[in-house]
Amino acid sequence: MSLNRSEKEAVIAEVSDLAAKSQTLVVAEYRGITVADLTRLRVQARQNGVSLSVLKNTLARRAVSGSAFEVVSDQFTGPLIYGFSEDAIAAAKVVAEFAKTNDKIVIRAGAYEGKALNAEEVKQLASIPSKEVLLSQLLGLLQSPISRTARVLSALAEKKAEESGEAQPA
Repeated sequence: MSLNRSEKEAVIAEVSDLAAKSQTLVVAEYRGITVADLTRLRVQARQNGVSLSVLKNTLARRAVSGSAFEVVSDQFTGPLIYGFSEDAIAAAKVVAEFAKTNDKIVIRAGAYEGKALNAEEVKQLASIPSKEVLLSQLLGLLQSPISRTARVLSALAEKKAEESGEAQPA
């Protein structure tokens, strides 16, 4: 089904707006994937704040023209799915995790902060823990010295109480 000029302009405007709000773009080939699998991928993406789109490549090129994602527009060939996310790693994580269980999804490229990423770099980006995990790890590191100090002081207090208790005759 062919789009008329106004429909194409609307698609370009929508994707340009999406690109302006996003930090990351992941481009993956989906040749041969079933509708059920693609639907599962879309559901996972939606749950993680990732916008997945199947676009005509010429429209995608026009939409990202002038944005930080223009650096990967030369990769826009063949049947592609475009994953945009405001979170720096969400799009990479969703597509990479899904690609592990479905060999029909092949990561082609990505872009982050105006830098083009190859498929391996997208997988590395996906392996970074989420913001919440990183914050909890940082909190654990910050609490570690304090809790060790508290245990040492508690042990010293117990030892002193034992010594003072033994010194007095019963």
